[in-house]
Amino acid sequence: MTDAPLRLPAEWEPQAAVLVAWPHAGTDWAERLAAVESTYVALAAAVTRFEALVVVTADAAVRARAEGLLRGAGADLARVRFVELPYDDTWLRDSGPITLKGADGHFQLTDFRFTGWGGKFGAERDDALVAALVRAGVFGRAAHRRIDWALEGGAIESDGAGTVLTTWRCLHQRHPEQPREAMDAILRDALHAARVLWLDHGYLEGDDTDAHIDTLARFAPGDAIVFQACDDPADPHHAELARMAEELAALRTAGGRPYALHPLPWARPIIDEGRRLAASYANYLVVNGAVLVPAYGDAADDAAARVIAAAHPGREVVQVPCRPLIWQNGSLHCITMQLPAGLAWASAAAI
Repeated sequence: MTDAPLRLPAEWEPQAAVLVAWPHAGTDWAERLAAVESTYVALAAAVTRFEALVVVTADAAVRARAEGLLRGAGADLARVRFVELPYDDTWLRDSGPITLKGADGHFQLTDFRFTGWGGKFGAERDDALVAALVRAGVFGRAAHRRIDWALEGGAIESDGAGTVLTTWRCLHQRHPEQPREAMDAILRDALHAARVLWLDHGYLEGDDTDAHIDTLARFAPGDAIVFQACDDPADPHHAELARMAEELAALRTAGGRPYALHPLPWARPIIDEGRRLAASYANYLVVNGAVLVPAYGDAADDAAARVIAAAHPGREVVQVPCRPLIWQNGSLHCITMQLPAGLAWASAAAI
């Protein structure tokens, strides 16, 4: 064990790999499995251009199908590692490990209780996933810390320097009996953070996470925040997202300066089977040398990619078709979890 201080790295810091779970007929994707597999294939092909990909599969048949689809799409299979474990669903941003890193190369896999977004869905196998990955040896000698307090990875953003950003709406839903001060202290202790910034406004119809921060506002390098805006006064989101934008403008860095703000364009409403889907451009994924950006087949797709490119200079921008994902109320960032560089088999040669 080590006494070196831990921190939660920013997503734009060097990574070892991205972790995903493959959709299959035993998940909620069954009704539209082929469509969502096309998104996973595009995601995997993009990720493996830049770094390794860990794919959790439910069994050998699911692995064989995933491997065949990836090979057919030209994904770099030398950078893919498969792990067979049971899971309920594929939203690994929320059920996967939140990895803290020490200056001496020590890692801690922080394993919060996963409740299926406040008990909305069954989650017993997903709640056990981090421990199962540890037992499978995926993370080498990294420490594993279980915390019996509900939190999903999509509910927090880190700037890598001690500041965490989250939303009151989500955390209050998970812990209605706890005051903000108590939750603030728990987050600072568990994530080794110096401070927590809270947003009281912002939501998206079709999002059943209760306003996860990764659908609304994201830290970017150089004390910047990328956020989902709404420029349509007739849209029911307009007032709430405008108030969120005001909150973001009022936030200050640890050094007392305002953040540089990058508003994202607003996609036209996407209605599916009578319900509106949450098409957030803020739900992008940063990988080594690139940013993978959700595309919804909307006129705003390219403009959103340009905003994200400006906020993450020097990285290639790759659009990934994500319309199939929002049918199940999430998007690109929600199905992935990045693993920081140095964790276990950090190089492709070790996979």
